[in-house]
Amino acid sequence: MLDRYDRVERTETPGEGNSLRHWQDAKSYWEVAKNYLGTWVIRVSGDLDRKNRFLRRLGVTVGENVSWGLEATPDVFWPERITLGDDVIVGYDATILCHEFLQDEYRVGDVVVGDRAMIGAGAVILPGVEIGHDAQVAANSLVADDVPPETTVAGVPAEPLGDGDEGEGDARDDLEDRDARDARDD
Repeated sequence: MLDRYDRVERTETPGEGNSLRHWQDAKSYWEVAKNYLGTWVIRVSGDLDRKNRFLRRLGVTVGENVSWGLEATPDVFWPERITLGDDVIVGYDATILCHEFLQDEYRVGDVVVGDRAMIGAGAVILPGVEIGHDAQVAANSLVADDVPPETTVAGVPAEPLGDGDEGEGDARDDLEDRDARDARDD
């Protein structure tokens, strides 16, 4: 099975300085400006159907009944590399990135979010990540690896919580259990 690092495309920095200094070699200024304006409208709109229409105009593949939270941000450089399944929830101020500008290269990769997956408030999804159906990403998590179906992940970097058994509680119960274990270890 491939991990996200095997799925991202790498491009070396084309000259002096870091790769962000050369972003216009990767993407048209006007396309990024258009995407940024569209992203701004998506972030502040309260109408979920309107958000989905704007996401589609940016090139995002959007399933049925997607709920895109207030201030959530799709990638402004490569939004067309995002796929959201049916009934996905993207929480307040979450960010889905399809690119990483680094010192010596930039990376671009598709982000696929399966049906009924939930991404918590403030979470960041990195390029190349696949989030399985019915998976849950806890608030403020950094998702740097794939999330298997029906799995809850939390933390920086996000890691699976609990034993994975469905019906054994929710992410809050798993976090409370982890906090209790950490308190005992102190």
